[in-house]
Amino acid sequence: MNYKKLITILFAFTPFLLVAQVAKVELVQKGSKWELLRDGKPYYIKGVGGQLHLDKAVEIGANSIRTWSTEKAKEYLDEAHKRGLTVCMGLWVGQERQGFDYGKAEAVKGQFEHFKKKVQELKDHPALLMWAIGNEVDLFYTDYRVWDAVQDIAEMIHELDPNHPTTTVTAGLHQKDVQKIMKQAPDIDIMGINTYGDLIRAVDSVEHFGWHGPFIIAEWGPNGHWEVAKTPWGAPIEQSSSEKAASYEKRYAHIAASADRCLGSYVFQWGQKQETTSTWYGLFDVYGNGTEPLDRLYQAWKSSPPPNSCPRISSYEILGSKKGLEKNRLNAGVKYEVRVKFEDPDNDRLKVKWEIVQESTDIKSGGDAESAPPAVLGLIKRKSNESMTFKAPNIEGAYRVFITAYDGAGNIGYVNIPFYAKMNPNGNEKIQLKKRKISLGYR
Repeated sequence: MNYKKLITILFAFTPFLLVAQVAKVELVQKGSKWELLRDGKPYYIKGVGGQLHLDKAVEIGANSIRTWSTEKAKEYLDEAHKRGLTVCMGLWVGQERQGFDYGKAEAVKGQFEHFKKKVQELKDHPALLMWAIGNEVDLFYTDYRVWDAVQDIAEMIHELDPNHPTTTVTAGLHQKDVQKIMKQAPDIDIMGINTYGDLIRAVDSVEHFGWHGPFIIAEWGPNGHWEVAKTPWGAPIEQSSSEKAASYEKRYAHIAASADRCLGSYVFQWGQKQETTSTWYGLFDVYGNGTEPLDRLYQAWKSSPPPNSCPRISSYEILGSKKGLEKNRLNAGVKYEVRVKFEDPDNDRLKVKWEIVQESTDIKSGGDAESAPPAVLGLIKRKSNESMTFKAPNIEGAYRVFITAYDGAGNIGYVNIPFYAKMNPNGNEKIQLKKRKISLGYR
């Protein structure tokens, strides 16, 4: 057999074999209802925002992942395809707040040509679902020419790739931006919305703002750090994992109820990152342990409870002297006690971890990278699964007590309590502990 000739023939037919695998994705309108079809079959997006823990995504019933850029795009497409997942492929369009100038023609042209090359490389991959042209380019912007650039990219995609629709993703939903997209970027097929505590209003406002086409919720999750109550010193108060789970359940129910025009969603964040705190948006911890919102997603996507559920937090409080504790303010050098109560639906044996961390001062916008603040060592004096005694730091400032329960099955429950250590003008006198629950101001 002439193996060299055989290899040549196979190589020649490779492009045709790949094209045959392309899954055509199209939008169909039936009256006021929109539907996404993939290879002619209805496809409702049950998506996760991120590229990690893909086996877990499949386990809980997800069918799609979202990326924000084309970095390692082929790798992520291949890994998704192995698991039967599709990919909403992000094209990271330059943002004004990060220094991109849409008045510089060469920069705009260079960006366009870069994306054109990426589209040509990736358009025939069988895992590709759609193109997301830009993420929150409207955040703190004043140069509306960005929508002209988005349109040029969307038009180019339609010319090169007739098999996949386009979307662009806004920070929340504002009528001004909807109108500008409709006017300046008519080749956008699907409105993409990142929304958190405002999700229900955003979903209900899409048509009112003039968009009569289909939309997706491109990011959603807990209350955003800009949407919650703050302590007197300005620290945003984070929901516990159980409070977040209740929010996810309610918000997803509203997404699902809007399926006539909402094509699905991508829950955020499918991983872990430092953003205001180390736990605010991640559905996992840094070690890959899952959190309680995953239980609610499993139930919603598979219509059955998960095989093993996360620990649930039912109460948490800090104890201290009436004099020393004033609106979460603790006297430096004085001992205090924190109590917590976790419950596990599977009666797993829990292990509770306690940590005291400085309040983050590296707060960014739009998910930009932040540095994690350091833990403060040597303050914890006694601890168990139910309580912890610690000495308030001698350095005045803002801190948080992080409390995490592990069930040994890859699941966690957590909460953090912000406090402020203030210098005690009367010295570190001994005090009598008196039960006092901190008002955490959750909404």
